[in-house]
Amino acid sequence: MANPSLLKIGSRGSQLALWQANHIAEQLRIEGYEVAIEIIRTSGDAMQNLTFAQVGATVPKGMFTKEIEEALYDHRIDLAVHSLKDLPTSLDDPFTLAAIPPRADARDAFISVNFESFAALPSGARIGTSSLRRQAQLRSVRSDLQYLEFRGNVDTRLRKLSEGQAEAIILASAGLERLERTEYLRERFPALILCPAAGQGALAIETRADDRDTIEALAVLDDVDTRFAVTAERAALAALGGGCQVPIGIHCLRSTAGFSITGAVAAPNGKSIVRAELEHQGGTSAAALGEKLAERLLEQGARSLLELAIP
Repeated sequence: MANPSLLKIGSRGSQLALWQANHIAEQLRIEGYEVAIEIIRTSGDAMQNLTFAQVGATVPKGMFTKEIEEALYDHRIDLAVHSLKDLPTSLDDPFTLAAIPPRADARDAFISVNFESFAALPSGARIGTSSLRRQAQLRSVRSDLQYLEFRGNVDTRLRKLSEGQAEAIILASAGLERLERTEYLRERFPALILCPAAGQGALAIETRADDRDTIEALAVLDDVDTRFAVTAERAALAALGGGCQVPIGIHCLRSTAGFSITGAVAAPNGKSIVRAELEHQGGTSAAALGEKLAERLLEQGARSLLELAIP
């Protein structure tokens, strides 16, 4: 007979994914649960020789989540811990986001051994990032740099940097902080320069929608402000028709007036970019706020820029 107090977590096997899974496991243990972690290899992990765009074309939905959701559906695990930005904007019916814990720093970070800032890079310098969103926005500021495809986990990318394969790389601040690898972190980009991916810095705990016991166990981990912010971000992304491999940045955070949301859509070559910013007004739902931001971006010509990113 199954142990009702045992919760099985499904996770990718990367160092960062396991940090995230263990972080949630420890919080659940504090609440009195026994926790086990099962490592699951995803399509995105298996195709390290391909670019993110190529993997996305092969596995159009959930390159880092498909196999984990299959394990969840088959009852091999009870919950999955994801980086929220890896999740599709809509979940399939059998699943729900039971908890979204307090968010870490959502900003993108400039990482370099020898240069103190993005502005300090000399013309022609090589900057590594696997993200079209990051490349496109940064090209709009510095078209004189070489943007290289960099894949691999955090340690792999930092090793490539230290070996001199690039003068700088761009990584999420949250991942560096969680792994305590901030030794080459030189600056964090403001959202109006490099707008983060929707959900960046946030964790998502996914369960089966009908698993009331697990959902109840996870309720204590949910953070109201983080859930509002990322719901708005994901609604904007969905309204724009985008996923994690299109040049869209959306960032929402609590402000003095409530919440502020910023969005950016760039042409892949960085030659055109549109931005919008809204303040949340009381009574507006998170989804409505995100949809309003998307509407503003589309009014400014975001649709034509997004069409340029479609292979």
